[in-house]
Amino acid sequence: MKRREFLATTGAVAAASLAGLAAAPARQRLLYIAQPGIRNYQQYGGVGVLVYDIDRDYAFVRRIPTWAAAPGKEVENVKGVAASAATGRLWVTTISRLLCIDLATDTIAWDVAPAGGCDRLSASPDGRTLYVPSFEGPHWNVIDGLTGETRTSIIVNSGAHNTLYAPDGARVYLAGLKSPYLNVADSATHAVTSKVGPFSASIRPFTVDAARGLAYVNVNERLGFEIGDLRTGAVLHKVDVTGYQKGPVARHACPSHGIGVTPDGKEIWLCDGHNLAMHVFDATVMPPKQIATVKVRDQPGWITFSLDGRHAWPSTGEVVDVKTKQIVKSLQDETGRQIGSEKLLEIDVEGTKPVAAGNSFGVGVRSS
Repeated sequence: MKRREFLATTGAVAAASLAGLAAAPARQRLLYIAQPGIRNYQQYGGVGVLVYDIDRDYAFVRRIPTWAAAPGKEVENVKGVAASAATGRLWVTTISRLLCIDLATDTIAWDVAPAGGCDRLSASPDGRTLYVPSFEGPHWNVIDGLTGETRTSIIVNSGAHNTLYAPDGARVYLAGLKSPYLNVADSATHAVTSKVGPFSASIRPFTVDAARGLAYVNVNERLGFEIGDLRTGAVLHKVDVTGYQKGPVARHACPSHGIGVTPDGKEIWLCDGHNLAMHVFDATVMPPKQIATVKVRDQPGWITFSLDGRHAWPSTGEVVDVKTKQIVKSLQDETGRQIGSEKLLEIDVEGTKPVAAGNSFGVGVRSS
């Protein structure tokens, strides 16, 4: 090949490659917030799923319609939210219903009413299986994530409430309002095979650090948290907040309702409703050491994080820089209302294709 022909050929290849790169859709990091996500209070953002663009300073993108209230009735509380990039689905539960949204089109794929109602659900890593607790009832329904069909149920008799799939998909952690034990189900057999505890009181919100095999658990009456060993089932530590006192709370009747681990496993963030605060603990030492407090605009009841671990999202509708512990954004809806929700997560897309999905629980997934 002559030099001129070689240069022409390589130039054409390079131009085609650049054209292909230009045509490839850019990755968007989006925050999805299900409403009403604090009881059925519509003043915190109305009804639907609100979408924000994380990389455009959390600009409001759109509202995805969900349920409208029946005539003469109030809209139901949203109880949980989960998503899967693998299947391109978003699932939202209320007290009585489970809704599936196609993320590519923002349309409702199906809407079912599982036996016993619903609470905070969790999806398997491949998005094909949902564990959906009945509404504070005796059982969890195991549901097909693609069709909404109930496959089986697991009876635990714990006051079914919060649910979390292990990041590897092998186990599912089941917490009930009426039990001091965190039950562990085998996701292959859908049977409870072990438990962690007993903790000092009934379990409220909890999360796990997958790398260390630890569960961080809120319990009734404790301004703080307790730590369980997911491998042995033993309770290892009880950690109390220092410098602050317990007091009346507007919701949940629990001093600390909401706990999360940063994705790198280095910090624990804890909700304190009475003091309108998020307390931060160093999780690289045992027991964890209290290192900072972030004051927020309302009583927090939940906490989760961006996939990259840079931002913390308390249920007060604020965005906190994890490194500096400073609030960098206070979210509003398209009407200018201050928003808040305990049901939120990140979904990243390229064009209309989901490529990554976070979790409404703050889960430690990487070794520090």
